[in-house]
Amino acid sequence: MKVITVGNNKGGVGKTMQCFQLVCHLAHLGHRVLAIDLDSQANLSSTLGVNIQRTLIPEWLIGDVGVEEIVCDVEGDHDFYKNVKLIASSRHMANLAKLLILSESEVRKNAGRKERLLKLRLQQIQDQFDYVVIDTPPMLGDELIMSLVASNKILIPTQAQDYSIDGLEELMDTFEIIKETENPGLEFAIIPSMVNPRRKIERQRLEELSQSFNVTPMIRNLVDMQESVALRKPVFMFAKNSKGKTDYTALWDSLGLN
Repeated sequence: MKVITVGNNKGGVGKTMQCFQLVCHLAHLGHRVLAIDLDSQANLSSTLGVNIQRTLIPEWLIGDVGVEEIVCDVEGDHDFYKNVKLIASSRHMANLAKLLILSESEVRKNAGRKERLLKLRLQQIQDQFDYVVIDTPPMLGDELIMSLVASNKILIPTQAQDYSIDGLEELMDTFEIIKETENPGLEFAIIPSMVNPRRKIERQRLEELSQSFNVTPMIRNLVDMQESVALRKPVFMFAKNSKGKTDYTALWDSLGLN
């Protein structure tokens, strides 16, 4: 089972969009996919047709409930959705930090450190899925740290703009610490996201990114992307001349996910 986190400590960079596209792409290839929504905004959950009043993810992480109590089917008319299961989020995710503090002694006994909780839970279900795709909130909190410890790879959507690029430094520092202390096999790829290649400043920032990091093919800022989420229709189902479909095909090729 491979675990892929889509994360960035800056919001508005297209994380949930890329999670949705990746989940659908892998399921369409016939893989058994578990999508985990760790963001209290629950955008991935709603995009997959699931809205719940109260998530039990915090209780699952500390071991109070089993995974069978939180995994659900997704809603969709297409056959590939049968290959997808979801652990949905809600505003209750905002209570995770508080619950971890209250359960500190139990966490230490079972996992050693709270950062290892998600990895421990996923190890218990590793035979049930081929891929796990995790959407994380836009901050360097417990959710993202636990995801980094549990993952094989982190995909980092990044806009070709100064503030977004500056925010990468803190995330990459955290990545290196996790890689050194908890997860030596962790890999990353930076995905230029929501790019307008006509703008000279964005082309310059992309060049700067590519000189410092492992950068994938870009995902352009296209109407296709907005329609994809609004219609809950992944871009691989769009017409052959769809620019969004072209962009994501190149991205999956570069990541070896085709």
